[in-house]
Amino acid sequence: MIKNLKIALFSVGLITAGGVIAAAPILSTDVVAAKLDSPWDMSFLKDGTMFFTEKCKGLSVRTPSGAINKLHGMTGTTGYASASADLFCDGQAGMMGVEVDPDFTKNRYLFVYSSSNLNNKQVNRVMRFKVGNDFKSVSDRTDIVSDIGYKPKASKHPFGGPGAHNGGRIRFSPADGFLYVTTGDNHLGIGPQSPTIIAGKVLRIDRDGKAAADNKPPAGFDFRIYTYGHRNPQGIAFRPGDNRPFTAENGPWHSDEVTALENGGNAGWDPRPNMAGRKDCPDDYCGYSPNQMGAMDPKERSAFMSMTDLKTYPKAMKPAWNNNGLSQGMFCNTFLSGAKWKDWNGQMVVGYAGIGIHGTPVGNRLEVLKISSDGLKATKTDVSWPTATGRFRACTLGPDGNLYVALEDQGNIIRVTPQ
Repeated sequence: MIKNLKIALFSVGLITAGGVIAAAPILSTDVVAAKLDSPWDMSFLKDGTMFFTEKCKGLSVRTPSGAINKLHGMTGTTGYASASADLFCDGQAGMMGVEVDPDFTKNRYLFVYSSSNLNNKQVNRVMRFKVGNDFKSVSDRTDIVSDIGYKPKASKHPFGGPGAHNGGRIRFSPADGFLYVTTGDNHLGIGPQSPTIIAGKVLRIDRDGKAAADNKPPAGFDFRIYTYGHRNPQGIAFRPGDNRPFTAENGPWHSDEVTALENGGNAGWDPRPNMAGRKDCPDDYCGYSPNQMGAMDPKERSAFMSMTDLKTYPKAMKPAWNNNGLSQGMFCNTFLSGAKWKDWNGQMVVGYAGIGIHGTPVGNRLEVLKISSDGLKATKTDVSWPTATGRFRACTLGPDGNLYVALEDQGNIIRVTPQ
């Protein structure tokens, strides 16, 4: 176990997109959990207790003393206090999001998003557990959502294996107390715009899995749906001050997006064939369709299918940021909060886990975005973060006001502290 291993300490010089020199904090980093197997998400109690998931292993907790207790494993794992044989890891799927109940001190509830083959049917589930008083076990598994889509092995689409576009981030809103659940489109062309298929959606539910009473999906839609028309949102965060939810979403070879959500809103992704002048696509899914595979010259990208199709859906939610028209695996997001973050106070951090596709630069970085009050525009700050490079799978603000990030390929969870 590595505790307080100092990696770097230096002043960050930065220039905004407008060329203005901004005041930035001095950052230091240390590793708080190491030698993990694909760490995917973290959630904290006020005393610094950190629950975290490893995609192909299970759920664990790091106590304030630095001790790690393995709580609940997946099929084939060992060393966990308990396990569920139906939980599995395959491709992009596995144990993903984790979130502590805001009323944890009263109910000791913890929520987990994971792939499951219970009853021989592959789906994604949101499960509620009760954490033991000694933080060494969980019990009383209750599946509050059991019908989130999953891309099966039988899919004939040439890109992405089983479990592709799996969504998986879960977060409680500090404003309304509801749990928001991001779900990917699973390479299912009809999913994002479907009123009943839980794929390409953001759900807004209570701790029992019931829809929030004031959800406003279109007529005929599953009432749990808060927004629809998504591709693969794998980050969701709430802006300090107004607590507005923002997603971070993977794009179709271009246009990763950050979007301010509106109750009942359409994110404008519709990968069905024969839509908007498109032709047939592999496996009836145009998310990587051949008619997007032209030259990657930025001047020609406007001819590609946009993730937010405002031509077909003119009332769709408009993104605040589209990563300059590049797809680099935007994965996680969180808002920085506190005076010690200086000019970054109240701004969003986004993390990338891309591997570089068709000539686009490799992702694997963190960026700071200053988003306008109306949520429709963003300005990027280029930052040299004092962290090892890698695939950023999680980024969240801890109760100490520091930023915590998970690097999948490094196997580390790192604390970034502004001085």
